[in-house]
Amino acid sequence: MRSSLLSSVFRLPSPWPRGVLRNSWPLKLTPLERKLGLRFKNRDLLEQATIHPSYVNELRPARSSLDSYERLEFLGDSQLNLDITLEIFKRRPSLSEGELTKLRSSLVRGSTLAKVARVLELGDHMKLGKGEESTGGRDRDSNLAAAFEALVGAVLIDRGPDAAKKFVLRIMDAELEVALAQGVPEDPKSRLQELVQKMGRTPPQYRLVASEGPEHAKQFDVEVVVGGQVVGRGEGRRKADAEKQAALAAFHLLDDSGTN
Repeated sequence: MRSSLLSSVFRLPSPWPRGVLRNSWPLKLTPLERKLGLRFKNRDLLEQATIHPSYVNELRPARSSLDSYERLEFLGDSQLNLDITLEIFKRRPSLSEGELTKLRSSLVRGSTLAKVARVLELGDHMKLGKGEESTGGRDRDSNLAAAFEALVGAVLIDRGPDAAKKFVLRIMDAELEVALAQGVPEDPKSRLQELVQKMGRTPPQYRLVASEGPEHAKQFDVEVVVGGQVVGRGEGRRKADAEKQAALAAFHLLDDSGTN
């Protein structure tokens, strides 16, 4: 029932052509479906989840009906957050609200989702505009994370919330196990602050380099400066997330240099 409602909201055609038996359609998995371990009823959804906005912009107005993954990304982001939240809530009953929030953030942040997308080789299947392709967009964390969220949204519409949850927990299983084993992560900005103080250097400063994209899926690019030098850079859906990624990169750089 809910799956049918979602399909109607997104104005998608029926996944099963009239007169074709379900167990005979589609007969052969696509390479991406094989990698995902999932058969799509409506492959238009799977294709849409791989279309970067730059690809759409270059084709318009010739193909004005073509949509990028942005709407699916919005939906997948909500589903992913819900599934991960419920899982860590169930598996770590002793954690406080703040600790659960930190643990969830470590799992749904852009760098983690991009890592999962690389395992799925999702970048190889993305459709990008020429400009985005030429600047390394196929392996950019923000693009990979967005495409993965769109993929979750596509599964949600195509198969329903239960199937989407199973897909998320299966695909995210390795990252979940690592995060649960390591426990609540420390705030990278606090770790960087302490390291810089021990080194006797000036406090880190964070600068917003760029912010782009629609309001519901904005991407922030931040760099962190210590002693007048850029020592880290990060991306994120929120400015705070981008700052944390920049702080983490700076921490590893300074910590390595201090121990060598």
